[in-house]
Amino acid sequence: MTTDETNGRTRRRLLVGFLLLGLFASAAVLLGPGLLGALRAGGGSLPGLSECTVETAEGEVVLSRNEAQLATTAVALLARGLEAPDTSGIDEAVLQRLADGPSEDAGPSLSCRGSAASDLAEQQLTATGLTPRAEQVRTAMAEVFGDQSLGGFAPGGVGQGHGADSTHYDGRAIDVFFRPVIEENRREGWILAHWLVAQAEDLDIQYVIFDDRFWSAHLPRAMARLRFPGPQ
Repeated sequence: MTTDETNGRTRRRLLVGFLLLGLFASAAVLLGPGLLGALRAGGGSLPGLSECTVETAEGEVVLSRNEAQLATTAVALLARGLEAPDTSGIDEAVLQRLADGPSEDAGPSLSCRGSAASDLAEQQLTATGLTPRAEQVRTAMAEVFGDQSLGGFAPGGVGQGHGADSTHYDGRAIDVFFRPVIEENRREGWILAHWLVAQAEDLDIQYVIFDDRFWSAHLPRAMARLRFPGPQ
C-alpha cells in the first residue's frame, strides 16, 4: 500500500469517527432555529421537482415524502427483525436498494428536496443538554432504531471538542456512532441517514452528514460530497 493510500485511509477513518454529523461512525444530526420553512411558507421554491428519489439498479424512482418516510422506516425496522408497516405500494427495488445500498459499495441512495424555514423559535437547553427539537429527534430515532451510541451533547451542555461555531454548543446537534468502521456498519449508517433525510421536514432537521457526504435542507436535493484538502 502506498503512502498516499495510507494517508487517504487515515483521513477517511478520522472523518467517519468524528464528522459523521448525520450518520456513521459519527452520525451528526444538526438542527437550527431557522430551518425547514421559508420554502414551505412560500409554497416551495422548486415547483415541478419530485419530493424524493431513490437511485436503483434500474434507474431513478420517484417517491412522495410520505412514501420515502414509509420506505425508510420499514427498512430500518426490518433490519432489526421487527414488524414493518405495509409497503406494498412501493417498488420492491426501492426497498432493496435502501436496505443493501449500491452493490459495489455502501453509499447514498435516497435524497429529498430540502426546504428551509425561517420562523422556528430559538430554544434553550433542556436538562439533557439538547433543545426540545433535538430531544424530539432523539426520541424519534429511538422508536425506530432502538438504543444507539450517541454523543455530541451532555447535561448542562458542552463547551469544547467541536468547531468554534458548532451547533453542538447550542444543543442542536446529535452524533450517532457506528463502530468499528466496517462495510456492514457503513450500510447501517446509511439506513439511518436516509431515514433522517426523509424525516427532515417533520423533525426540523437542517443537515445530515455522513460518510464524507452531507444533505442540507437549504439545497434542492442530493447528498453532496464533502471535500477536504489532501496532504501537502
